[in-house]
Amino acid sequence: MNPSSQIIGTLEQGVVLDVAMEELQFKAYVVISEPDVNRVADFVPREQFETSGDLHVAAVSDAHDAREQVEEITFNMNLNDGAVFLCQDQAAYAATLEELGQHGLLN
Repeated sequence: MNPSSQIIGTLEQGVVLDVAMEELQFKAYVVISEPDVNRVADFVPREQFETSGDLHVAAVSDAHDAREQVEEITFNMNLNDGAVFLCQDQAAYAATLEELGQHGLLN
């Protein structure tokens, strides 16, 4: 898995990425947030919910979980899907960004 990504937006507690990973391209919302699916509507715009794809949500509770969560989400994604990563803390956030191709963003 060799993802590359571009920051296409910022959120109060995170960023929005355009991610390319092998043949998969998707929008990822990566935020520092409690793992509450009800929070997703706070930072994902309505348009994302109205597109034809699904929105996959993962909680990243620990930096060591980032790779597994990214792999699980992307394994189950289809064209036009999006992903949300709710990161428990700064370390989980940094590790998730790294897994999505944002190398050294927080250094």
